[in-house]
Amino acid sequence: MTVLNDGWFTEVFQDQGTAFSLQVKKKLHEEQTEFQKLEIWETETFGNLMVLDGCVMLTSRDNFLYHEMMTHPALFTHRDPKKVVIVGGGDCGTLKEVLKHPGVEEAWQVEIDERVTRLSEQYFPELCESNTDPRANFFFGDGIQWIRDAVPESLDVIIIDSTDPVGPAEGLFALDFYRDCMIALREGGIIVQQSESPLLHTNTIIKTIHDDMKKAGFDHVRTLPFPQPVYPTGWWSCTMAGKEKPVVYFREEDADQRPFVTRYYNADIHRGALAMPQFMVDVLEDEVMSSER
Repeated sequence: MTVLNDGWFTEVFQDQGTAFSLQVKKKLHEEQTEFQKLEIWETETFGNLMVLDGCVMLTSRDNFLYHEMMTHPALFTHRDPKKVVIVGGGDCGTLKEVLKHPGVEEAWQVEIDERVTRLSEQYFPELCESNTDPRANFFFGDGIQWIRDAVPESLDVIIIDSTDPVGPAEGLFALDFYRDCMIALREGGIIVQQSESPLLHTNTIIKTIHDDMKKAGFDHVRTLPFPQPVYPTGWWSCTMAGKEKPVVYFREEDADQRPFVTRYYNADIHRGALAMPQFMVDVLEDEVMSSER
């Protein structure tokens, strides 16, 4: 639920009894796409704000936290990622981070709602500056079907940069989808899924993701928490799983000497994010122990 009152945009998380507000200057755009209501606001202190179906998606000021953590831990965990697919990610921020890796030869953004990308090009151009990279490819349509149709063992990294697990994104949090990802990944492949708030969702969404990824054949699963001020509780996570390979090890020297600029991610942040809080370990104990073997 959203509320606009006295120049403030407020997203209310009714079931959790919390809310988050940003002071806004004006609404820049609003439309009902084929899939969702899309709004763009200009805020006082966080730059532009994108809202989908009343839920905050990103702001100019803090999106780098999410995009860097959805991307670099997975790509530095893989031994040599060449082909990367982003399911969702219509704002193009994750694609931009993927293409910072010089070894990536081909990157696909598979987004169901083309309007998200077109409006990002207009209102978040800094996120779309790599869209013309010859390695970048775009498909606007069903990401679940795209992965199902992928050639077996043809992908190195799958990044599921989705909205909350409701509506069009619900099928991206399903066991059958993870099984299709397992088939599409090469040996040593990595999958990473945005996995909501550790504080609110460890016992529910995150635990289910761990269980379903394990059932799909991913023996090594780990959730990495990170800050995200504009999302519920200000604390978010991604859950990463490896095909045959533990995900607690990564190319530390390459991460430390990365040939590109980041604002949040570095090798120390990566190491720290692998250390889950005790309450998460308690809930995910079996998965944590098996992921370290």
